[in-house]
Amino acid sequence: MNPRLSNLHPYPFEKLKQLKQGVKLQTDLHHIALSIGEPQHPMPELIRHVLVEQIGELTRYPPILGLPELREAISRWLETRFLLGPASVDPERHILPVSGTREALFSFAQALINSSENPLVLMPNPFYQIYEGAALLAGAEPRYLDMTAENHFLPDLDSVTDDVWKRCSLIYICNPGNPTGAVMDLYQLKKLIGLALRHQVVIACDECYSEIYRNENNPPPGLLQAAREMGNDQFENCVVFNSLSKRSNVPGLRSGFVAGDPGIIRQYARYRSYHGCTMPLPTQKASIAAWSDENHVRKNRALYRQKFLEFAGILADSWSFETPEAGFYLWPKTPGPDTDFARELFARQNISVLPGRFLSRDSNGLNPGKNRVRIALVQPLDECVNAAQRIRNHLQTL
Repeated sequence: MNPRLSNLHPYPFEKLKQLKQGVKLQTDLHHIALSIGEPQHPMPELIRHVLVEQIGELTRYPPILGLPELREAISRWLETRFLLGPASVDPERHILPVSGTREALFSFAQALINSSENPLVLMPNPFYQIYEGAALLAGAEPRYLDMTAENHFLPDLDSVTDDVWKRCSLIYICNPGNPTGAVMDLYQLKKLIGLALRHQVVIACDECYSEIYRNENNPPPGLLQAAREMGNDQFENCVVFNSLSKRSNVPGLRSGFVAGDPGIIRQYARYRSYHGCTMPLPTQKASIAAWSDENHVRKNRALYRQKFLEFAGILADSWSFETPEAGFYLWPKTPGPDTDFARELFARQNISVLPGRFLSRDSNGLNPGKNRVRIALVQPLDECVNAAQRIRNHLQTL
């Protein structure tokens, strides 16, 4: 077996399973899962319709590079959503459809990193665990950028020394952030691009939460948007990852894309011709419909907005936390150790939340996830309201 497999940490949900093992429920209340970021809103009818209509296409092998119509739909969406301007994203050179961004974020590092150079991969801390696993299995050393309340849960780029940049091949960022919901603005994104170009580092920007935001008139900016504003029209060293999972409530569709630097996209496509994760044709055609429609996305945001308002309102006199700019997570401090809080909340109220330390690593003498929990407001509104009421009851017993 690959000896690097032994370097992988247990996945956060495996740690949660171990934490809950042997816990005796003290209630007959039904279970509410707020631990995993799996959207539970209804599938948009336009996606369902195309999937059913195109089911016969499963008899054909799908093209590795994706249908031209899908690449075109993604290109137009990027140009409109991130104000890039018409014909600024070439469907043939800048776009590569992928089977969800999880597999792409992982395989991208395998294609990009030269392990013989003793490379570093920078990543946020806390983080989506795929970043770390991708770095380790590619033969790189993860280096963590601690995201704390003191730095507004954003990467402190000024803390990265020239020696670190010199060894760095790749930097993962998540914008908006998971689990914090913090958003890097255009100034910060441009600063990152400038550093990446100076030190010849590739940016892998996970933008999977870009369409879940509170202020309808202030969407989070994107990496390609920042590059374009800098005059970096070919998005040199910039690669973004996005998907329909959160935007369109279809995590099981496994539909996403990678976009950016055409030289990197070309080489990554070559890798993927062997890697073999290609979307089935019904999925691709349903994805065309989804990327071409914004009505269902606006309705989706409205549902999350209402859930955040009601959840925060119920807990206003019991638990102090800030509603994030974007995403569907809360990242509050816990009254005591995060693992104790999560275990006791499960035992007494049958609610699952994820301890923050499971999403973080000890770094620079601290663990930025310690004594926080991630709460995913993905359940229907009535379930989120129920959960908030139970959590308030729990807090009042502490």
